[in-house]
Order: sequence, then structure tokens, then C-alpha cells
Amino acid sequence: MRVIDSHTGGMPTRVILDGGPDLGSGPLAERAHRFATEHEAFYKSVLLEPRGQPGMVGALLVAPEDSECETGVIYFDADAVLGMCGHGTIGLGVTLAHLGRIGPGTHKVETPAGVISVDLLDANTVRVTNIESRRVKASVSVDVEAHGKVTGDLAYGGNWFFIVDPSPIAVDPCNIRALTDLTIAIREACIAQDVLGENGEPVDHVILQDQSHNKNVHSRNFVLCPDDQYDRSPCGTGSSARLACLAADGVLASGEEIVQESVIGSPYRLSYQPGLNGGVIPTLTGQAHIMAEGKLIFAQNDPFRHGIIL
Repeated sequence: MRVIDSHTGGMPTRVILDGGPDLGSGPLAERAHRFATEHEAFYKSVLLEPRGQPGMVGALLVAPEDSECETGVIYFDADAVLGMCGHGTIGLGVTLAHLGRIGPGTHKVETPAGVISVDLLDANTVRVTNIESRRVKASVSVDVEAHGKVTGDLAYGGNWFFIVDPSPIAVDPCNIRALTDLTIAIREACIAQDVLGENGEPVDHVILQDQSHNKNVHSRNFVLCPDDQYDRSPCGTGSSARLACLAADGVLASGEEIVQESVIGSPYRLSYQPGLNGGVIPTLTGQAHIMAEGKLIFAQNDPFRHGIIL
């Protein structure tokens, strides 16, 4: 299985060029569902240790249904298949450029959440225009074990987010363990207390927002992903959901650009335009770097060929 590894603001992406399962044809959302329900062992084996690393997201290249798209892609982490992935798309753009498949300019990519656009600005810089994002519920309170009542917004940016602003704990690298424990508890509370999307979709990510020490940065965030790892980048789909909340609150104007940084300090530049359905069309710009090209080997006599599963 040929792969290329990159990182976007410290968050790793593994693009699978070949060797993935046959998912058939049809709408990409349906193929992603087959991937999630029929090939769990495959996607875990790609990302779990010892072959993978904590936080890594996979990007399985597939044929697009839309002929105008450069490629189709299904994103996944070690615990779930994702609707979209912002940092993964930035990494994908840089990877496709590295392969000579795209050059500077705008290119369409099909994801299970919809068609997005990728602008390759240089060899390492990509601007992603995401699907329309929206706030679904404002100021929702949940009772969180050992923490009491926590209030946040439920929003969609390609994945489902519960966004808490301000964070009850300072968003700082020295607090990563405490932030992780808190966000896991918040997600569990949201699911248990039926904080759901319009069609019953559960919260899969949690964001804690905080102020930045840098006056040129709008805010700093901590983002919990489905595999209970924190996002080293500011999270593209999470930033999209955040933009929808800022727009709904009237505190960020259309076209106004801000800088969002992650808990480790890596930045995205963010802005939005009004969407057709009452939400926002987010754009996020970030940088990715190629780390490795290689071939994954799944030896039959390897006791951990399917990954370390505890």
C-alpha cells in the first residue's frame, strides 16, 4: 500500500494512493458508509500504532462521482470515518502538488460531506473553501460529571461540534491532559443528554476556545477528535463551525479575516461568505509539509498487523 505522510500545523495526514478496499461506485457518502461499516479493521490497521501515530488522519483516494473533481477522498481517524477534514485537505493539496497531479490554482475535491475547493497558493500553502457550515443550537447547557454545568453551541462544519467559549480551563500545552479529560466528558454528556443534530447526529468533536497571548491572533482553541486525540492544528471543520457561530452572533463580518491558532500555536487564516441556506461558506488557509513517502507492509506473521488494540 503506497502512502504519503504530511503534517498540517503539526497534525499528521496519511494519504493512501493505492491498496485500499474496493468500495464500489455511487455517491461518495454511500461509499464512506460502506468503508465505515465493512472495513473497520482496515482503517484501524493503517493508523493505530505501531504503523500509525496518535492523532493521524487517513485520506483514502477514490474515484469522484463528480467528473469536475480532481479526486474523491474519504477521511478517517483510528476511531471513525469522517465527513470532512480541513487539515487533511490542506495536506492532500500539498500531497497532490508533490505528486505533480495539481499545480497552482483552484481544484475541486469530492468528500462525503460535499464538493469543496482547494486553492494551491504555493508548494506548502493551501486555501480550502469548505461546505456550507451552520450553528444548529446556541447556548446549550449540559451537566458534565465532575465539572458541573457547561454551556456551548452545537454547530456543523463537515463534522459535529460542541463549542465552549470561554474554556473552563486555560488552553495551554501544559493543560493538554486536563483539557482532553474535560472534552471527553463533555462529549459523553452531549450524547447522553441528546444534544444532537437535526437528524439525530451525535457530537463527535468538542472545541474549547480561549484568548491568545498574541495580539494578532483572534483566539486559541483545543479540539478533541473522535479518537480522543487532540488536534495539533486549529481544526479546519471545527474552525468552519466556529465561523458559523461568530457570524450568527454578529461579531464577525463577511469577508473579515481572523487568525485562529491551536493549542500548540499553529495558525489558520479564516474568513467566510454568506451561504445559500442561512449558514456560511468558510475559507481556511494553512500550511502542510511532506514528511515521508513509503509502502505499508501487512505481513501475515506480524502479530500487530491490525494495529495495537487495547
